[in-house]
Amino acid sequence: MNAPVNPKEITIQFTNLKKEAAVDPDPVHTGEVTKKTQIIAIYGKGGIGKSFTLANLSYMMAQQGKKVLLIGCDPKSDTTSLLFGGKACPTIIETSSKKKLAGEEVKIGDVCFKRDGVFAMELGGPEVGRGCGGRGIIHGFETLEKLGFHDWGFDYVLLDFLGDVVCGGFGLPIARDMCQKVIVVASNDLQSLYVANNVCSAVEYFRKLGGNVGVAGMVINKDDGTGEASAFAEKVGIPVLSAIPANEDIRRKSASYEIIGKPDSQWASVFEALALNVAEAPPVRPKPMTSDDLLGLFSADQVGRNVVLEPATIFDMVGKDEVIKPTLEVIYDKV
Repeated sequence: MNAPVNPKEITIQFTNLKKEAAVDPDPVHTGEVTKKTQIIAIYGKGGIGKSFTLANLSYMMAQQGKKVLLIGCDPKSDTTSLLFGGKACPTIIETSSKKKLAGEEVKIGDVCFKRDGVFAMELGGPEVGRGCGGRGIIHGFETLEKLGFHDWGFDYVLLDFLGDVVCGGFGLPIARDMCQKVIVVASNDLQSLYVANNVCSAVEYFRKLGGNVGVAGMVINKDDGTGEASAFAEKVGIPVLSAIPANEDIRRKSASYEIIGKPDSQWASVFEALALNVAEAPPVRPKPMTSDDLLGLFSADQVGRNVVLEPATIFDMVGKDEVIKPTLEVIYDKV
């Protein structure tokens, strides 16, 4: 039999969650970028294919002789699943909690794993309703710093971030200059381009505050050739780094956790070109679109631009015409 719910405990939990979610990141760093390692944050709408793109990109980079670290920063912890054939690796947050309870220190081998030259780890996140995902990201990076993150000698560090979550922790790479450039993954649909535009807006906002992060470009995933994503990239002033086609072979192999970004695979040229473009594309200041301009990329039938907003009336709400009631305000005569 379940124990009765204590309303006081629930109130305390909600209060703590509100405080946790309200914590802003530290002020943006305004100095020059001096890192030799290219740290690249990849953003995109949930389910758009960031993990698929990054798993194959990191694998191809490693086969080209680059030392690559892939870090999953999504509470779902699915970034490395494709790289490891569907097997989930222990997350930093989960491991850190267990080690702390046992009075032990977290070691590299507890949280970092490798396959064919690619090093990978997952930050993880709290269970639903038990903490702020953004704060989980902050805690994860604090643990990485204790492990010596800034001294690791990688050529590339790829960060996989969920783009449609706007709380502070998910904006760390942009707000704190933790990366040199951002890449957005999108498709030819409004919602993924809306997220991409939001990321561009965040980059431009922090550039105005003195930040150094720029957008290196866009990866169009599941490209069906309709052209909205390419038009978006042109409008905001960022290059298309790769267009991965909407192909049944890619979909099937990705669903079965198979890496297609191998030098001898059918899709090798796609990821070879993407690896080159990611390495060489300079970070630029984007020009975010307005909501109306973003909608303008799509036909009116798709997004409902022909819909007219009709104001509601009091009759709609209560079933009768509006009745003006006298106020109880007391008006005094001037003496």
